[in-house]
Amino acid sequence: MNTFQISGNLIDVLQQEIYPATLHIVDGRIRRIVRNNDTTAAGYILPGFTDAHVHVESSMLIPSEFARLAVVHGTIATVSDPHEIANVMGVKGVEYMLNNGKQVPFKFSFGAPSCVPATVFETAGATVTVNDIKHLLQRDDIGYLTEMMNFPGVLHQDPDVMAKIAAAKAVNKPVDGHAPSLRGDDARRYIAAGISTDHECFTLEEAQEKLSYGMHILIREGSAAKNFEALIPLLHDHPEKIMFCSDDKHPDNLEEGHINQLVKRALAKGIDLFKVLRAACVNPVLHYKLHNGLLRENDPADFIVIDNTQDFNVLATYIEGQKVAEKGRTLIPSAPCAPVNNFVCETKQPADFRISVDGSDRIKVKVIGALDGQLITLKQEALLPVENGALQGDTMQDVLKLTVVNRYRPSAPAMAFIHGFGLKQGAIASSVAHDSHNIIAVGTDDEQICAAVNAVIAAQGGISVAGKAGVEVLPLPVAGLMSNLDGYTIAAQYSALDKAAKALGSTLASPFMTLSFMALLVIPHLKLSDLGLFDGDNFSFTTID
Repeated sequence: MNTFQISGNLIDVLQQEIYPATLHIVDGRIRRIVRNNDTTAAGYILPGFTDAHVHVESSMLIPSEFARLAVVHGTIATVSDPHEIANVMGVKGVEYMLNNGKQVPFKFSFGAPSCVPATVFETAGATVTVNDIKHLLQRDDIGYLTEMMNFPGVLHQDPDVMAKIAAAKAVNKPVDGHAPSLRGDDARRYIAAGISTDHECFTLEEAQEKLSYGMHILIREGSAAKNFEALIPLLHDHPEKIMFCSDDKHPDNLEEGHINQLVKRALAKGIDLFKVLRAACVNPVLHYKLHNGLLRENDPADFIVIDNTQDFNVLATYIEGQKVAEKGRTLIPSAPCAPVNNFVCETKQPADFRISVDGSDRIKVKVIGALDGQLITLKQEALLPVENGALQGDTMQDVLKLTVVNRYRPSAPAMAFIHGFGLKQGAIASSVAHDSHNIIAVGTDDEQICAAVNAVIAAQGGISVAGKAGVEVLPLPVAGLMSNLDGYTIAAQYSALDKAAKALGSTLASPFMTLSFMALLVIPHLKLSDLGLFDGDNFSFTTID
C-alpha cells in the first residue's frame, strides 16, 4: 500500500474556499482531507491544469514526450484531437496515439476525429468513415467527437456528418465545434445540432453570441493562433462556460509554459482566482467527463503545488499520487517508441516550381495574406514580374512563392503567392501542413524552395530551412508530424531552425506554425492545397490570376 500525506493551503475551487489542510493519500486516491489550524502552511495545493483542446502532434512530440514537458507546468490532462495523425494514417494513427499515451502517468482524453479528410479539395493519407467513428466512440478510451470543421455539412444536414454527431449523442459523449466567424442563424443552427464548444472565435462579439446560444467557449493561445487578449473579458461574466486551450503548441513554446501561462495572465488582469481556476482546472473535467481529481475525498490524487497565488510558480505536480514533476524538472522517463509513417514522394527539381506564363512584363495575381497570430488569411493582390516566361515573387513587396507538394503519391506541386513571411532569401518547408499534411514550403526562388522540399522528402517528414549556409532539417519520422526522441532535445533543435528561418528575414513570431496553417482550407479566406488555390469564402478553387 502506497501511503503519504501532504499539507498546505488547499484551494477548493468547487467550494471557492482556501484553508490549511492535510491530504491523506492511499494508493493514488485522496482518502481524507483534514482541515488544520496551521496558519504558517507553506505552498498552495490545487487541482492540476487541463488543456481543453490540443493537437499533441503539433508539438512535434509523441504523447509520452508531450506529457514529460507539460507536467512541469502543472498540466495533468489534455483533451486531445488526433486528427493530424488520422489524416495521415487513419484509425491506425489514432490507435498509435492512444497506446503511446498509456505509457506514461498522464491523463490524455483522445477523441474520434470527425473530419478526415477535412475537405474533398485536398489529398489526405486516409479516410475515417462513419463506421470508424462509431467503433471508436464505443471505446472507453475515446472521450468525445472531435471538432466538427465541416460546418457547411452541419447546416445542410449532410448524412455522413449528421450520422457522426448522432453516434456521439448515442453514447452520451460531447461533440466539439470549429466554426470561425459563423454568426446569426447559421451559428444558432450549428449549435442546436448538438455541438457544444468552439475554440475558433476571433472577436469578443462572436464569442458572446455563441455563448448566448448555449455554447462553451475555449480561449485559445497557441504558437500561431492567439485569442487570449480578445476573449479573456468573457471570464468575468461566464466563468462556468469558459475553458483554456492551446490548440497547437510547438515544442519550444511548450518547454516555456502551458496553461499555467494563461492562468498567470488572467490573474494579472484582475480576474477572480476562482473564476480563473474554474476555466483552467474544473470546466474541462465536468464538460468532457474526465477522470481528473478535483481535490475531493476519494478523488484520484491529481493536484499541483504552487508557491503562492501571486507568482503562481509550480513547485510539484502529482498524478494519481505519483509525483511527476518537481521544481521545473520532469520526473517522467522517456518511453521507447518505434516510428510509423505514410510517406510516398519523389525528389523534385527546381523546374517543378516554375510558374510559366505567356507574354507581359508584369501580371496581377491573387496573393494569400498571412497574419501573425491568426489562422485566417487575407485575400490580396500584387503586380509581379515575369522573367523568361516565368512568374516571379518579389521580396521588395514581400510576395513570395508558396507551394504544396503531395506526399502520398507522385504529383506536380501546387503553386501560389503569399505575403507576410518577410523572407529576403532562402526557403522553409514542412510536412506539418494542416489538415492533410502534405509538404508546404515558402521561399524566394525555385532553387531554394526545391532544396527545402527535398530535405523534407529525404527525411520522410520534417521541417527544413534552406539558405546560403546550406540546408538544415529536423526529421519527424512519426507520420511526418512528430519525433520519437527526447522532447527537450527536439525543443532545442526546433528553436535552432526557428532562429534560422528568422535569420532569412521572417518577422513572424512562429514562421513554421504559420506556414503549417496556409493549407488549412476550412479557415478563410485564401489558402493553398495540393490541388490548387482555394477560396474559403466560396468554398471552391480559384485561379492565381
